[in-house]
Amino acid sequence: MPEPVLALDGIAKSFALTAALADVSLELLPGEIHALVGENGAGKSTLIKIMTGVHQPDAGTIRLAGTAVTIADTQAAQRLGIAAIYQEPMVFPDLDVAENIFISHRDLGLWMDWRRLHEAARREIERLGVTLDVRRAASGLTLAEQQTVEIARAISLDVKVLIMDEPTASLSAHEVARLMAIARTLKGQGVAVLYITHRLEEVFELADRVTVLRDGRHISTKPIAEVTPDALVRDMVGRAVDHFVPKAAAGPHGERVLRVRGLAREGVFTGVGFDLHAGEILCFSGLVGSRRTDIGLALFGIQPATSGSIELDGEAAQIESPKAAMGHGIAYVSEDRRKLGLAMALPISANISLPSLRRLLGKLGLIDRRAELAMAEKHRERLNIRTHSVALEVGKLSGGNQQKVMLAKWLETEPRLLIFDEPTRGIDVGAKTEVHAIINDLAARGVAIIVISSDLPEVMALADRVLVMREGRQMGIFAIEDATPEGIMSLATGERPAAAA
Repeated sequence: MPEPVLALDGIAKSFALTAALADVSLELLPGEIHALVGENGAGKSTLIKIMTGVHQPDAGTIRLAGTAVTIADTQAAQRLGIAAIYQEPMVFPDLDVAENIFISHRDLGLWMDWRRLHEAARREIERLGVTLDVRRAASGLTLAEQQTVEIARAISLDVKVLIMDEPTASLSAHEVARLMAIARTLKGQGVAVLYITHRLEEVFELADRVTVLRDGRHISTKPIAEVTPDALVRDMVGRAVDHFVPKAAAGPHGERVLRVRGLAREGVFTGVGFDLHAGEILCFSGLVGSRRTDIGLALFGIQPATSGSIELDGEAAQIESPKAAMGHGIAYVSEDRRKLGLAMALPISANISLPSLRRLLGKLGLIDRRAELAMAEKHRERLNIRTHSVALEVGKLSGGNQQKVMLAKWLETEPRLLIFDEPTRGIDVGAKTEVHAIINDLAARGVAIIVISSDLPEVMALADRVLVMREGRQMGIFAIEDATPEGIMSLATGERPAAAA
């Protein structure tokens, strides 16, 4: 085996109390396409950021062609010949293709020889085996063409390692085929390509070797010829279920609250259909880019559906705004506490009262502050929000307590349907257990609940049924007694077709 062009040995990285990577090792060989896979939160993004100088490792060694190196920042990575392209390309829309390719070069001098620049750009594009007008403005390029420009920029800087992070997530089948052809061309030129994807069919079509990360740890590295799709899925999801006990079977449920048929948002998701009953917990599972959150946003009217039908309590409902959703008794606990969930500079009491202000208005149209404080105190005790005062700015609380405040504000509206989007993201295990207990208690009281989660153990612990999404398509629905992590992941990665669900 040739000497690795890039080797990472014993890499560790923590953020506060969370270990993102622990003792991870990876070797990339010249002229190799090396796939990196793992479910959400496995540590892939952190590893990429260490390789490109965005983050510094807490422990471990990085070697380039056998020599230990420090990748202090992104410019250092560029000088070492390490580059990355992402799902969303980073091009300058007002510059042409040639200018974008050579934007990082510092040796062009004060006076630009445009003819020479365009000719050099054409040569870089031709090296990739594609045709592209180098005088064309980047603003008019397709996503695939923008990625081609980024790859050309990398090889113009004598790239030795090219990281492709979910490069095909937003591409058509034809564009995917072209990008994979480019990857093979680079392989033939001796470049080490690290290919990160959730599409297992691409792994088996393209990769020479595949590495699996799980919970920030290295699980396996094998030649692709020694791996099967089932074995790869098992490696990806084979972790213990932490502190959560999987549900054995769904309990009895009440009347149907929600009926969804053929729900779609043009260009985002399509063909979503399910029923939801009082007291039932339906979990949406899927990988990054599966469009689970977009369904939640449509049901709450933030990004309304463009087709399909929604029925609430047997009657057709048009949900074109959050106000309309709230009028139907729907509440949405966002995954983004700062952007969509909470006003960080306001006190806890003001955040909890926001959706219910009309009930707190006095005769003169002023807020009854005593009633507002009483409302907040009620939820502080009910949800065990750890704070000495509900007058404290919510931004000063821990993540778990912020999550409880966001839940409290919606509980005050007494919803019939409650949508939780990543309810335990960014909070510790103890707070997760508390949030799970709250969700289960609400279901026991007859609230219909949708939980959107990237955490498979959480899905297995909460769900009565699991709806699996992949790239904007509903792949299937499992009753919890029939669901396994491997079965869910097989649908989420496309290893099993939707018809088999």
